[in-house]
Amino acid sequence: MIKLIVGLGNPGKNYQEHRHNAGFWFVESLATLNSSKFTSQSKFVGETCSFSLSSKKIFLLKPQTYMNKSGGSIKSFLNYYDISPEETLVVHDELDLPTGTVKIKLGGGHGGHNGLRDIIKAAGSQNFYRLRIGIGHPGSKDEVIDYVLNAPSKTELSAIQESMSKAVNIIELLVSGNFESAMKALHT
Repeated sequence: MIKLIVGLGNPGKNYQEHRHNAGFWFVESLATLNSSKFTSQSKFVGETCSFSLSSKKIFLLKPQTYMNKSGGSIKSFLNYYDISPEETLVVHDELDLPTGTVKIKLGGGHGGHNGLRDIIKAAGSQNFYRLRIGIGHPGSKDEVIDYVLNAPSKTELSAIQESMSKAVNIIELLVSGNFESAMKALHT
């Protein structure tokens, strides 16, 4: 069962609209839908909130350490609340998925994503769930940094928001530990 949902992104107004902040966008919409509000928590170097779903308490976390250093924030949260990596869902932007696509998976490598690389290193485990929000690829490796650190077009943003809405609908299944049904609902 999922107890913690982490959105990856970069803190601050300058990064708010960037593709790399898709994870932040997702957890912020989840918080709003559940009438919860993020507050700063210095012990986690992050912003957190919680809500109940299916009679279970769900924590949301937005590390405020910048993407490449997300692991420390997450590890401190997991240790404090005695949550395992397997009970964690990390939501992040995904270059390898077309814009508007969203996929869920358990484990795997970092695939070049520096946020995931740092989480795997800090948590000492790859066995956490990932909600991968497709942002598309610019076409060349040399353009990736500029691409993720810029805002999507209105059409792309609309497709990303639509995919996130679809993903919000499977959160209750994940919280209940019904991963097969969640994957089927999301991927078909």
